[in-house]
Amino acid sequence: MSMQNDIAVPEGYRKDAQGRLTHEDLIKPIDMERDRLVCHLVDRATELNAELADYKKVAFGDIQAFIEMSAEEYGAKIGGKKGNVTLYSFDGRYKIQRSVQESISFDERLQAARALIDECLTEWTAGARPEVVALINDAFRTDTKGEIRTASVLALRRLDIQDKRWQQAMVAIGEACQAIGSKSYIRIYERIGDTDQYRPISLDIAAV
Repeated sequence: MSMQNDIAVPEGYRKDAQGRLTHEDLIKPIDMERDRLVCHLVDRATELNAELADYKKVAFGDIQAFIEMSAEEYGAKIGGKKGNVTLYSFDGRYKIQRSVQESISFDERLQAARALIDECLTEWTAGARPEVVALINDAFRTDTKGEIRTASVLALRRLDIQDKRWQQAMVAIGEACQAIGSKSYIRIYERIGDTDQYRPISLDIAAV
């Protein structure tokens, strides 16, 4: 007896996608071969997935251990903003980047900022530059998931507008930012010949 999808299947039978039992003698050879191929490739993909997960865990651990060792030995902090760091091999042929990407959301203070911005827009209607108005309106459009696009809203803070209400709105936007999580990535690169350019060593099956 074998088990498929937690339901006992009699020896010599196969269960199809509709849950019907069919004796193997009645299954076409091409269908059996297709099933064998798919299961073989899925089994190997599962193994590779587990190997990649192990590699990622070990790589992050090794990089962090090196950073701590270097900091302890030289009293220096390696790494850039929010834990980003790039490590090179001695000959410069390879480099590894550890990147930390934070997910940002806004709390209720964004609504206060929008109200102040709307007040500005109402008074600026006649004199405001069209491109500024377009940037503002575009910033508060939601994406396909119905969420505010954080990058567009944060970009408003780069506009040089001296109106006090605008300045208050920009402060409110900054205070409304909340980091709701982060993801860490490792990217590996190999130098192209003797140039200063690097190409990624892809771990993405679609890009290999």
